[in-house]
Amino acid sequence: MDERLQKLRQKRELALQGGGAKRIDAQHAQGKLTARERLAVLLDEGSFQELGALATHQNTDFGMADKKFPGDGVVTGFGKVNGRRVAVYAQDFTVLGGSFSQVQSNKICRLQDLAMESGIPLIGLNDSGGARVQEGVKSLAAYGEVFFRNVAASGVIPQLSLIMGPCAGGAVYSPALTDFVIMVDGSANMFLTGPEIIKAVTGEEVTSEDLGGAWVHNARSGVAHFESASDQEALELAKLVLSYLPQNNSQDPPSLTPYDDPYRAEAALDSIIPQDDNQPYDMRDVLDLVFDRESVLEVHSQFAPNAVTAFARLDGHSIGIVANQPSVLSGALDIDSSDKISRFISLCDMFNIPLVTFVDCPGYLPGVNQEYGGVIRHGAKIIYAYSQATVPKLCVVTRKAIGGSYVALSSKQMGNDIALAWPSAQIAVMGAEGASKLLNRKKPNQDLKETLSDTEFIAEYREKFFNPYNAADVGQIDEVIEPAETRLRLIQSLEVLRTKVQTGLPKKHGLFPV
Repeated sequence: MDERLQKLRQKRELALQGGGAKRIDAQHAQGKLTARERLAVLLDEGSFQELGALATHQNTDFGMADKKFPGDGVVTGFGKVNGRRVAVYAQDFTVLGGSFSQVQSNKICRLQDLAMESGIPLIGLNDSGGARVQEGVKSLAAYGEVFFRNVAASGVIPQLSLIMGPCAGGAVYSPALTDFVIMVDGSANMFLTGPEIIKAVTGEEVTSEDLGGAWVHNARSGVAHFESASDQEALELAKLVLSYLPQNNSQDPPSLTPYDDPYRAEAALDSIIPQDDNQPYDMRDVLDLVFDRESVLEVHSQFAPNAVTAFARLDGHSIGIVANQPSVLSGALDIDSSDKISRFISLCDMFNIPLVTFVDCPGYLPGVNQEYGGVIRHGAKIIYAYSQATVPKLCVVTRKAIGGSYVALSSKQMGNDIALAWPSAQIAVMGAEGASKLLNRKKPNQDLKETLSDTEFIAEYREKFFNPYNAADVGQIDEVIEPAETRLRLIQSLEVLRTKVQTGLPKKHGLFPV
């Protein structure tokens, strides 16, 4: 019996060594942690239960018979994050460059199945050179098995992907199918075709960092949602994101014991809107004053900055925020911000997180490139997402809510539950200048004295429509409130709506305007 135990312990020890001391040193030299070191940072101490530690590939082609490592380049299992159960896998770059194999797929798929059955979040730590070429089409089929389960798990359990090294070719699709992507600056990159292939096909020369680094996917492509400076920071960020999410779609997100006075009134909100309609202000300042102190976690902060999407807490409860950002493009909606907003709405709805929308939007961004790029189709995504969302939906119009953007951004017609407005709100079909050109034109045979000057018409139009009271008169706004009382009014409204139940017509699924 002692010999058999000794053999098991030796195999386990070999699995813990990954690709060996030399490769571990090389990993550290790049400023990266190993797969097991990352798991030690992410998971509560002593909570990790590993599965598949001794699995090895059975491939003998291209000298692979002599390149077998226990675990085959990925560590999989269960653990706890702040006491909550999670399923997690970590690719090990020290083993064959973390190359994706059939064994890796089997282990990850097994974990995905168990995570869905158990109703717990799935976290993937990605650090791989791509498909294991020596296995041919088997490795491609192996990717497909993972993708299929990513889709099956979508909307059932939270899925987080941390890109902590290379992620190329087909490997990028699994993170793209998950709920959140966190990338480590300087060491992570994602692309379908690498710099060498691009140069060979198009003649363009580009580095891996410029092609698919953390900044590129956070600020330009929108593939990633968070950027971190180190492995440790990325892992701590994953813990923070999880704290706003439920274990699965049948549960409510976890709430904290309230630590901020629900009756806190911020007088600064009463004067935060500039007197000049065209003067910007930072919507983040509004959010920081309304929600629980230091609870706002912005998502997609570098992508489409004319819109803000964020998690926060309100009296300890998890909340999703959608807001226009007047300091960028005057808060106008465009293609990228429409994608950003609609995705976040759908994500909050999937996981029972109430939505609060702060509106200050002059409309959709005009331009030939926007129209050619399909701003109609992209803008329709916001309408679709709000309309199908069944979670509590509240909105606060802080200033401009003009034209189609008013309708799209959580209006009554989009299924909004409570619509509030500040006295500074301007709710109108169109801007005063545009209305003047359309309505204040001299008719045939009309005496010029009977028409108003443009200046007079604009003043009259603004007086009549650029306020919240006309909308309140016809029931499109439930209440005009003092800005300082926004926090309390939202808390009271959500307390009532927490038991909201809404069902739709039976159908397989709708056609999202992608």
